[in-house]
Amino acid sequence: MSKARPHREVTDAELAILEVLWRSSELTIRDLTDRLYPQGGTSAYATVQKLLERLEKKGCVARRRETSAHRFSASVEREQLIDHSLREVAEKLCGGSMTPLLTQLVRARGLSPAERDELQALIDRFDRKTP
Repeated sequence: MSKARPHREVTDAELAILEVLWRSSELTIRDLTDRLYPQGGTSAYATVQKLLERLEKKGCVARRRETSAHRFSASVEREQLIDHSLREVAEKLCGGSMTPLLTQLVRARGLSPAERDELQALIDRFDRKTP
C-alpha cells in the first residue's frame, strides 16, 4: 500500500468502503456491493461505483484496470486516515494542539489497562528520543 495522504474528509459511506478494502485487499465494484449491500440492486451498485470514484479522486483508493472488471484497493492506510482526521479536528477546535483533543478523549471514554500500557510505552519512546 502506498503512502498516499487523503486530502479531503472521508464521509461515513466512504469509510465503510475503506473498511472492507482494508480487510479484503483488492475487490471489484460487484464484490464491494455484495459485501456492503447484501440485498443488492442496481442503485446499490451505482452508489458503490460513485463512492469509489470519489475515494479515487481523494487519493484513498487505487484502481487496477488490467481486467475487464476494474479492481480497487485502499491506497491509504487506516493509521494515515486517523492521523489526517485527528490533525484536522485539532486544527479546527484546538488551534492545532493535540493535547486538549487527547485529554478530552481520555476523560470522556477512559482507558483500559491495555490501552494505558500502550500509551505509556508510546510516551516512554518519545521521552527516549528527546534530549
